[in-house]
Amino acid sequence: LYYDPRQPSRLDQLIAASADLPRAEIERAEALIDRLTRLGLTKYDIGPPSDGPRGILVAGQVEDDASIRLGTTEIATNAALLAAARAANPDAHLIWKPHPDTLAGLRTGGTVDTALADEVATGPAAAALARADAVWTMTSTLGFEALIRGIPVTCAGTPFYAGWGLTTDLAPAPPHRTARPSLAGLAHACLIGYPRYFDPETGTALSPEAAVDLLASGQPMPRANRLLARLQGLAVTLGLR
Repeated sequence: LYYDPRQPSRLDQLIAASADLPRAEIERAEALIDRLTRLGLTKYDIGPPSDGPRGILVAGQVEDDASIRLGTTEIATNAALLAAARAANPDAHLIWKPHPDTLAGLRTGGTVDTALADEVATGPAAAALARADAVWTMTSTLGFEALIRGIPVTCAGTPFYAGWGLTTDLAPAPPHRTARPSLAGLAHACLIGYPRYFDPETGTALSPEAAVDLLASGQPMPRANRLLARLQGLAVTLGLR
């Protein structure tokens, strides 16, 4: 499982092997990164964007997520993450971003002392990242989104993109993550080599580039797919996938 850093996953193997990719595939990954960032595509695009000064973005998560249970040790709650970010950056403008599912009351995010932050951002991830000089996270995919935008990332846990020399890691790196891939190599493994994409209406296989086009078009997901996505999210939470 890609979110369990205790043993090598297929994604780990793809990331480690990315140093041997042909130049054309590296350029493909670089072009994909450019399109994602230009289009402002993110995992969560909810709520109105908030304006404010630049600062350090601290990414909240659902605390019962399998990636936290399996990929964190000392800092394993949102409260501990925010406190650690403030302790390490006493004079910085901290932007606390709660997870959308906790804001919606769908999942638990624990009790957080938001007084430690200078701002609470509840809008789209892309808008928050546009003001981030750095990102602090436990295992959130927001850290990966920050990386491909060239934003420095500090990981308190061990997500799939940590331990490769591309992030500042507060937790020990897994012993099997000894390779030092480029950012484009990491992105190729995570966005091109590992996942499979399908048209939600027809079920037809899509290239990553075609999937980006479909996401950018704003086409709504069919109701059946939304239900499946919720069930898959529950399975990940329970550690079944």
